[in-house]
Amino acid sequence: MDYHFSAYMYRLKAIHRWSLMRSTSTENVAEHSFHVAILAHLLCEIANQLYGKHLQADRAATLALFHDATEVFTGDIPTPVKHHNPRLLSNFREMEAIAAERLASMIPPALKPVYEPLLDPASETDKELRKYVKAADSLDAYLKCTWEVASGNREFAAAKAQLQNKLESLNMPEVSYFLVHLAPSFELTLDELSDELDE
Repeated sequence: MDYHFSAYMYRLKAIHRWSLMRSTSTENVAEHSFHVAILAHLLCEIANQLYGKHLQADRAATLALFHDATEVFTGDIPTPVKHHNPRLLSNFREMEAIAAERLASMIPPALKPVYEPLLDPASETDKELRKYVKAADSLDAYLKCTWEVASGNREFAAAKAQLQNKLESLNMPEVSYFLVHLAPSFELTLDELSDELDE
């Protein structure tokens, strides 16, 4: 029997994000998931190295890689749409759960115990780490907005401000550290980044 799980996961690169916005560069769900994995790992290690926590950064990165896997069936529904009213959000959550079940049905039985929990958006496992993945998800959206605004695209200015407020309201020192020490680089050109290295 053939199992289509991996083939569907690869199709995340065909799902485009920010469909309501005019972007200077397109972004798909596969690259977003990769970025969120990097950020989740970074946030956990900032927490471990600077704030004395003991988080499994590798596990957080794994959770992040699969955090939007269901979008291979649902597509990327823009935040303003799905959060427009509670009924829409509830219907979206149900769609997400059905998509997770469908995707899980494509995993070979021997591998299901490993991957099924990664696909369930309502899973209670790894609750603390999922908080960091969620923060990384918002942080990646903020960095996309930062990049677009720095490129002269005012379309993302309001979204950037909203996401900055959201990130600050998390009251996570790891996120604050990232915003102060790592995020500003996203406003620089490649030449400016290179010039700073040469100094």
